[in-house]
Amino acid sequence: MTAETTPSYLRRLGTWDAAAIVIGGVIGAGIFRSASTVAERTSSGAQTLALWAIGGLLTLAGVLCYAELGARRPQAGGVYIYLREAFGQLPAFLFGWTMALINYPGSVAAVATTFADYFCAAIGLPATWVRPVGAGAIAFIVAVNFFGIRAGSRMLNVFTVLKVSAIAMLVVVGVVLAHGQFGNVLAVDTTRNLPPGAFLGALLPVLFTYGGFHYLNDLAGEVRDPQKTLPRALGLGLGGVVVCYVLVNFAYLAGLGHAGLAASHAPAADLMHALFGEAGATVIAVGIACSTFGYCSIAIAGGARVLQTMGADGMLFNAVGRIDPRWHAPRVALAVLGGWAVVLVLSGSFGQLVDYTTVGEWLSHAFGIATLFWYRRRFRSEPSPYRVPFYPVLPLLFVGTVLSVIVATAIHQPGDAGMSLLLIAVGVPVYYAWRAWQRKRA
Repeated sequence: MTAETTPSYLRRLGTWDAAAIVIGGVIGAGIFRSASTVAERTSSGAQTLALWAIGGLLTLAGVLCYAELGARRPQAGGVYIYLREAFGQLPAFLFGWTMALINYPGSVAAVATTFADYFCAAIGLPATWVRPVGAGAIAFIVAVNFFGIRAGSRMLNVFTVLKVSAIAMLVVVGVVLAHGQFGNVLAVDTTRNLPPGAFLGALLPVLFTYGGFHYLNDLAGEVRDPQKTLPRALGLGLGGVVVCYVLVNFAYLAGLGHAGLAASHAPAADLMHALFGEAGATVIAVGIACSTFGYCSIAIAGGARVLQTMGADGMLFNAVGRIDPRWHAPRVALAVLGGWAVVLVLSGSFGQLVDYTTVGEWLSHAFGIATLFWYRRRFRSEPSPYRVPFYPVLPLLFVGTVLSVIVATAIHQPGDAGMSLLLIAVGVPVYYAWRAWQRKRA
């Protein structure tokens, strides 16, 4: 086909659609479960709420950097595009190798299984149905996205509203259980005597729960008026997430107390059970199922765009790089990503895979935002439609924080960090073997 007739993406996502992608990509299952881990590593409700606010502000620094990168390069592929232009094809391939082929499908498999757990519990299906239901959810999401970004965004908008409604319900229940005694929310937990370093360690699960804001940049090629819409949607979306996270932790502390939150394995279910009994736990299980389903939809759509961009670059088979001429969707890439995620769900082999790629995911954030310095220097004479404020403080702050998280993870989980780096390193010979095969084939 000629350049004029080659199928491409259509810009159909407005500000609300894009903001919903940010909210849905960040809010998955983490806030319904990881809040207790943060409380375990703090000694008061005030510290707990402060950590969620600090984590949100640090993540906002990264989001503002991604807003400038997206405005400079408003096309599908996100970090892959930035790394390819700034550092070359090998770093870009290593990102795609680690994220699009390992982390994205592994995360989708893990969250789809979480969705199936809650869905089966809510409707009374036995545990033997969890894997088939998880695989079926992935297949359904892929099928919907076959019909383009508009069909996928409509489905996502519905589940974003449902997940925000679940969070609003938790906040109301927490306020009711507090009986007006909100002073207890900030109280010191005298049963916990933690070392000073524990407060910094508690920031790790907070930052991980804020992850996922990069998916909108993967889909930037389908955003209308991207130079204005991307910064606006990233700011609105992440701002909404910060408000949701702080409020839901306020509700946990109001309803369960700091000690109760720290001891809970399922704080959302415990909070609802305290007021409504088993019916409340069932209702929130449906809410969590909706939240996790929405995350899977975004991860599949965003990851497929990265795969398609790699295929179009010759970094994968040509078929993966094709865009359907009628629906303007990367159908082959969607099928590859979804099919691999289904295999992981049915085999149950995704847990270690996700753990092994955590360091790689955060390294991609650090290097992705580091490309901003290259863009600023390389295109000094070309004004950007959006420029991150307080440059270079905000990108340096985010990159420094991410590298600190990676170091802390390596210290506390050296096996997982080592395997993550090994998986990245394995991509180097794969890259050169692929290039050699391409040259021979040509």
